[in-house]
Amino acid sequence: MQVLFVRLVLAGTSLRGAARVLALLAELLGWWVPTPHWTTGRLWLLRLGHAVLTRAKTHAADWAWLIDHSVQIGQEKCLVIVGLRLGDMPPPGQCLRHADLELVALVLRKAWTQEDVDEQLELAARHTGVPRVIVNDHGSDVHGGVQCFQQRHPLTVEIYDAKHKAACLLKRRLKKCPRWQEFQHRLGQTRCAIQQTELAFLTPPGPKPKARFMNLAPTLQWADKVVAILRQPPTVVQDRVSAQRLDAKLGWLAAFTDDLATWSEWQGVVEVVVAFVNRQGIYRGAAQALRAELPQRLRPSSRRLAQELVAFVAAQARRARSGERLPGSTEVLESCFGRFKHLEKQQARGGFTSLLLGFGALVAETTVEAVKQALEQSSTRKIIAWCKEHLGTTLFGQRKQAYAASATESG
Repeated sequence: MQVLFVRLVLAGTSLRGAARVLALLAELLGWWVPTPHWTTGRLWLLRLGHAVLTRAKTHAADWAWLIDHSVQIGQEKCLVIVGLRLGDMPPPGQCLRHADLELVALVLRKAWTQEDVDEQLELAARHTGVPRVIVNDHGSDVHGGVQCFQQRHPLTVEIYDAKHKAACLLKRRLKKCPRWQEFQHRLGQTRCAIQQTELAFLTPPGPKPKARFMNLAPTLQWADKVVAILRQPPTVVQDRVSAQRLDAKLGWLAAFTDDLATWSEWQGVVEVVVAFVNRQGIYRGAAQALRAELPQRLRPSSRRLAQELVAFVAAQARRARSGERLPGSTEVLESCFGRFKHLEKQQARGGFTSLLLGFGALVAETTVEAVKQALEQSSTRKIIAWCKEHLGTTLFGQRKQAYAASATESG
């Protein structure tokens, strides 16, 4: 029952939904085992995550760490360190999976400096040994902390996340481009103009306020498809909207045909590079292999972007030893952040809560034996103690205190 509940939640079911599913199954299948209340299942999830976080790690010199911050409403930022042994890297051609990762550290603070990051890296090294490589997105505090750590541990190398590097190169090209600025302006106007009309089925994707240069593909794909529709409207579109109306609201895209072709080609180059690094990792000779996978026919601007990215991969590869393969992306960690926010659902609006411990469950083994051992290792009492030490009074708790105090004083 415990394994079923955990797996349902990790598959995307809400905590309350998982409890209802189990109650329904018990009714239909005649189970004699009592089904849990959702709060009981929540504790199982936290205990599993706590066990993953606190269990002993193997001390070795071949650890690879992936690190980043997660933020929510409020002042706190959570530093997350996940890792794996280089010997446990998936074979070339396969991306890292959540199951490949081990949760090394989960630390909340209201403000982070490079000294704070350095301190946490040193504490984490006590659990795994000094890592061979640390992969990060070069955020100022994280990058600075890694550099401080390297001064004491010169055998540790730093790898810059390939997706963030590619996003920075796109940002440099697009942020000051007048045509891109005009395109974005017209895009916003069009979204507001058609989303409540008969053209709503052609509404452009919503804006990405965070890391938008890492998420250009949906917008560019939308624009390419709408331009194709404008060029030769299919019957299903003509049945819903007149050609004049279509042109009036979306015809402006035709003026951006050449720009869209260039921007889409840039995005295509980036996708090839990021996919290569995710599948193959960083190793001596990676740049040559990457060059062979890139399209040969490119516009001059796309060719320059490809050359910059190949040079970047070559520079990263020089940090690897002969025969060594290193992870080159934190995308699997970003995926964990996405799953965690899905796990929190509405609770994410209230800042970090005790559910933060559930992050460990995302990378946990969920066989019956593994869950049984985890629950034996981490009791409810340990969960309460961890939350008091690391979370203090959450935003939700502060809100309850403020409302209660206000009601008492006004009464």
